[in-house]
Amino acid sequence: MLIPGEKTPDIQLPLTIEAQFELSKQSPDAFTMLVFYRGSHCPICKNYLEELGGELDRFTRRGLNVFALSMDSKERAMKVDGEWDTGDLPLVYDLSEEDARKWGLYISEKREGSEEPDRFSEPGLFLIRPDGKLYMAQVQSAPFTRPDLDDLLENLDFIAEEDYPPRGTAT
Repeated sequence: MLIPGEKTPDIQLPLTIEAQFELSKQSPDAFTMLVFYRGSHCPICKNYLEELGGELDRFTRRGLNVFALSMDSKERAMKVDGEWDTGDLPLVYDLSEEDARKWGLYISEKREGSEEPDRFSEPGLFLIRPDGKLYMAQVQSAPFTRPDLDDLLENLDFIAEEDYPPRGTAT
């Protein structure tokens, strides 16, 4: 389990824009926000990422670098890129199951007769400080109940104004 205040695992994966994402190379003013989603088969993910893409400038104005990540293959990720209205939200793909587990994500198997891949991660949202240390983690074992983006934005302002420390650090 990742503990707030501790260094996060690095991620080096391709983006759908033919570039490479490296978590360790991020230098946001406030946080890097990683939004792990289930994949191209998930209509709830589609709605959430489209909402996030529409609000992206509200996050970047607060000093966040925002990325959406999945275990999808390139083909499936390009489907998301082409068919979902995610605006300029950077889409990272090819996350391995091993790396998903390092982040504490739940792993699901394909339901018979579904369009799901054989294995995929369930959702998670992480805020990482510029020094690579975890500030906040939220993971789900099902596709439901994602963090409300307006609430998150409001709380990002509170965090900045009050210099609010990471919580959940007791081990």
